[in-house]
Amino acid sequence: MHKELLIELGLSQNEAIIYEYLLTNGESLAGNIIKKTPLKRGVVYNALTDLFKKGLIKQSKKGKILSFSPNHPDKLREYMENREREVKKAEISLESQMPLLLSSFNLVSSQPGVRIYEGKDGLAKTLNDSLSSRTEILTYADIFGMEKYLGRANDKYVQKRKELEITKRGIVPNTDYAKKYLKDYDKSVTQIKFIDAKKYPLSLEMEIYDNKISFMTFSDKKLIGVIIENEEIYKTQKSIFEIVWENAKE
Repeated sequence: MHKELLIELGLSQNEAIIYEYLLTNGESLAGNIIKKTPLKRGVVYNALTDLFKKGLIKQSKKGKILSFSPNHPDKLREYMENREREVKKAEISLESQMPLLLSSFNLVSSQPGVRIYEGKDGLAKTLNDSLSSRTEILTYADIFGMEKYLGRANDKYVQKRKELEITKRGIVPNTDYAKKYLKDYDKSVTQIKFIDAKKYPLSLEMEIYDNKISFMTFSDKKLIGVIIENEEIYKTQKSIFEIVWENAKE
C-alpha cells in the first residue's frame, strides 16, 4: 500500500516492506516479521537495524526479546530533510572535486572529456563552469538568446565573475538589441567587439577557457549545454577566436 512511496523517499525495498508491515500491524517481534513477510532472517535484522538508525522505528525490550514499532510518520519528513542536506553536501563536494576527476579521466582516456546538460538548469550549469577558470574567458555570444534563456542566471554569473576578477573578451553580432543591451555594460572585466550580424549570425554562446570549450544552444526546440575538455581543441579554438577578434570592430 505504501511501499512505492517509501522507496521513492529513499528506503530500500526491504526497509519499505518492513516499515509498511509495522505501520499496518503495530508493535511486532522480529520473528513475526520473518514469518509474515517474504524476507529471510538476516535480511530482516539488517533492515530493522537500518530503519532504527534512520529514526523511523523504535525498539523495546521485553525480557531478552526485542520488539519493534513504527515512529510517527512525521519522522519520514525529518528523514527526507536530513537526506536532502546530505545530498546537497555531496553535490558541493562533487563540484569541488570535479576538475580532479576530469583530469584523472583525461589521463586514462584517449577521448576528450565531454559533459552534456539539458534545459535551462543545464545551461546555467554549463555557464557557471567557467567561474572556476584560471584563464581569461573568450566567448561568442548571441545576446538576445542569452537574455531570453539564461536571464537571471546570467546576471548572477556576471556578478560572481566580477567578484572573482575573471576577465572575458566577447565577440557579439551587432544587432540593435545587442548594442542597446551592451551600451552601459560594465567594462572592468569584460571587453566586447562586434561582427556583422547578417553575415555571421549566432544562436548560441560558446566559451573558450582553461583547456575547455563550452556551448549553450538557444532554441525553443531544445536547450543543450556541452562542455568539452581537451587541450588541442582548446588551443585551436583559441587561435580562431584571436583571428576573429583582430578583425572585429570595437
